[in-house]
Amino acid sequence: MVVVGTALGIFVGAVPGLTGTMLIALVLPLTYGADPLLSMAFLISIYVGAVSGGMITATLLRMPGTPASIITTLDGYPMAQQGKPGRALGLGIMASFVGGMISWAFLVLLTSPIAKLSSKFGFFEYFSLVMMALVLIATIGGKSLPKSLLSGFLGIFLAMPGINAATGEARLTFGITELNDGFQLLPVLIGLFAVNQILRDITNIQQKAKPIELGQESVFLRAADFFKHGINLIRSSVIGTWIGILPGIGANIGSVTAYSVSKSLSKTPEKYGTGHEDGVVASEAANNATIGGSLIPLIAMGLPGSVVEAVLLGALVIHGLQPGPRLFSESPEMVYTIMGAMLIANFVMATTMLFSMRLLAKVVHIPRPYLLPVILCFCVIGSFALSNRLFDVWVMLGFGVLGFLLETVKVPLAPFIIGFVLGPIAEENLSLGLQASNGSFLPIVTQPLSLLFILIAVVMLLIPLLKTRLGSSQETIK
Repeated sequence: MVVVGTALGIFVGAVPGLTGTMLIALVLPLTYGADPLLSMAFLISIYVGAVSGGMITATLLRMPGTPASIITTLDGYPMAQQGKPGRALGLGIMASFVGGMISWAFLVLLTSPIAKLSSKFGFFEYFSLVMMALVLIATIGGKSLPKSLLSGFLGIFLAMPGINAATGEARLTFGITELNDGFQLLPVLIGLFAVNQILRDITNIQQKAKPIELGQESVFLRAADFFKHGINLIRSSVIGTWIGILPGIGANIGSVTAYSVSKSLSKTPEKYGTGHEDGVVASEAANNATIGGSLIPLIAMGLPGSVVEAVLLGALVIHGLQPGPRLFSESPEMVYTIMGAMLIANFVMATTMLFSMRLLAKVVHIPRPYLLPVILCFCVIGSFALSNRLFDVWVMLGFGVLGFLLETVKVPLAPFIIGFVLGPIAEENLSLGLQASNGSFLPIVTQPLSLLFILIAVVMLLIPLLKTRLGSSQETIK
């Protein structure tokens, strides 16, 4: 399962326009009746493969297969133009492997202590923690705070139809029987990421670019290359891991940060962006390192740090598992399966890409007009197979159009989907907390940890507003 998942992830990651998030959402229905351990191993492997696969088209086509590989184009493509595509891809594979392994070590070392700390949280602490995560994702996840907040609140609102967890009464169903169960997570995910991407690809289906051929150049590196780039590899991997732990940031920000640090510390910063090896190494080490970092809060606290983790959270919920500290006590084998799958997937990713790079490089020639109808068929089958209801197919199509419209007006999808997933969790914990406190909201601000999370959320909301106010004041003075 790990080998197949990693290979699929690399293939999809290498196709511009297709993403690992989209593939995970598409294959999720296939895992519905399967063993949960095999299912999660499969999905984690896709995640690892997709982030790595994006560098192939970033280097040969100057079209990053995934957002995580955007920064790789700055030096990978110029290297390929200079007649060194194999060298650029080899460095990318080496950096991806090292970044993945360093972040895996952090995943193993930090997850258990964080889970033990979060196991002491009560209902109000957990509610405040979720609210803090929503605010962090809204403030970090997009360029516009109002649009990010709008996206998050829209996700929470569309998670509300169905049976109220607190009262057991139906709400916002408008007499539609199928809405008693609310909007199912699977069709929503497939619509927002797969159908939305298909619509987006249809609008620019005529766009073509001439790829650089790999030729006979070897992608294999020497041991000396590891020592030459050792400091950059370790530094960028650590940066990527810690960026991954922060909610709502993602692999693309991790690669940007590591690239900027590498450039600022370099003795030859002017070479960056002209085909410099250190630029490729920094970008690829960091974006793969964010995988292990982002899995830490998902496993330890049940908080998804990005869109991919939100989909993985949905996968755990679909299989009847509760992410967070309870996962360690109730399903420890799942925790170690996720860790083991990431470890093996990194070895499989490096081996697959080294020995089949010439075949993978031909992925850039696949015409999208042939690819998109096949993907759309899988979308329809996956949504229908969930409950054998045509209603879920309409939900998928509706959310696909909604996702397309939101992204068209620059409203980010990350706050939406994380609000959709975390909103019900926040509501459930608030309801249970109110029952325990006889309807009093005071524990939210009287319990130290809960108050701390609320204060952090308020500060994160105020910082962008203060920056805007200061910026406008300076303009007025000028």
